[in-house]
Amino acid sequence: MCIVEVHRLGWGDWARYCLLVLALFATRIAGAHPVAQGALEIEILPGRIELRATVSREEVLVAAAFGGQEGITYPEAVRHHGAYLLAHLQIRADGRALEGRVLKVLDQAVRPAYTLEYRLTGDAPARLELRQDVLREFEFAPGNPWEASYLVRISQQGQPPAEGLLLTSKEPLEFDFEQDWTAGGPGLGQARMAAAFVRHGITHILSGYDHLLFVGALVLAVVSLWDLVKVIGAFTLAHTLTLALAAFDLFRLPAAIVEPMIAASIVVVAAQNLFWPRQTRGWSRALVAFVFGLFHGLGFAGGLLEAMASLGGAGAVLAIAAFSVGVEIGHQTVVLPAFCGLRLLRRAARGANRNERLVQRYGSAVISLAGMIYLVAALR
Repeated sequence: MCIVEVHRLGWGDWARYCLLVLALFATRIAGAHPVAQGALEIEILPGRIELRATVSREEVLVAAAFGGQEGITYPEAVRHHGAYLLAHLQIRADGRALEGRVLKVLDQAVRPAYTLEYRLTGDAPARLELRQDVLREFEFAPGNPWEASYLVRISQQGQPPAEGLLLTSKEPLEFDFEQDWTAGGPGLGQARMAAAFVRHGITHILSGYDHLLFVGALVLAVVSLWDLVKVIGAFTLAHTLTLALAAFDLFRLPAAIVEPMIAASIVVVAAQNLFWPRQTRGWSRALVAFVFGLFHGLGFAGGLLEAMASLGGAGAVLAIAAFSVGVEIGHQTVVLPAFCGLRLLRRAARGANRNERLVQRYGSAVISLAGMIYLVAALR
């Protein structure tokens, strides 16, 4: 079966394919997820605003490597990152931009922390606006810049803290102290918090090439709606299970295991499409989707769960549930159009079988190539 499929692709095609793999292996890729996640705690004090930022190690390393500081040590990169963070976080109080300074750097091995201070003139602000473009000047891949997101907590003396706010480069955070605290009460307001995490889940998927490649490889071999339901359902069940287990700190694996397994899942599923197409049908394929889905769920969990450590139990459950819904919306944004397009192709009057084979074969070849690139990057 393997020899027949290779022959059908053509030796010239495979030679070009292998040369392209070797050429791309020589490139340096930072990792599988171009998303760094952290947390911001903002406290309104008399005459000043104190912001405590806890960032991921990944954020520090990416800023140092792409910012021309490759030769410095990690502790030096941590110290330099405070000034970088200050330059890429913008705070406006009642419409006026605030000047800040770095007060303290806490050099932790995994998640460095920074205390920034912004001076206020007059009374405490009635409205606060936060914007950030952290890592956006660095490209993870052509047309796909890095993204940093932060879970935000705002507190002021005499008021319950507002938790569960989300700050990304695409969604600035605007907080009206009187209106939002009155409307949301403790924890800000479940509807607003859930909506923010649904959007975050969608963005996480649509900017996560690894998950999209895996789902794309699954869909390429689907021939019926029932096949689609089985395969995508198994994948959804698996990644939801491990995401929930990680959320409650019941089961986690280090990124050194999770990232290579996610990359390997892309290669395995795409290779199965190429060399063993008859085995891409039925429950055996659903089992493959389920097993690899367990690792994808742990990949979703990653930095998001660490950033959510400050949330209470109910808030964390809501955030995880909303994020999972967003992840599924992101998946279906890819799955449904791809499935419908393949169905139309199969119903074409002429050359339906040939067109279907070409799409599955060459589409899977491209996906397996990308998966191997991710695998090499994840193993570095």
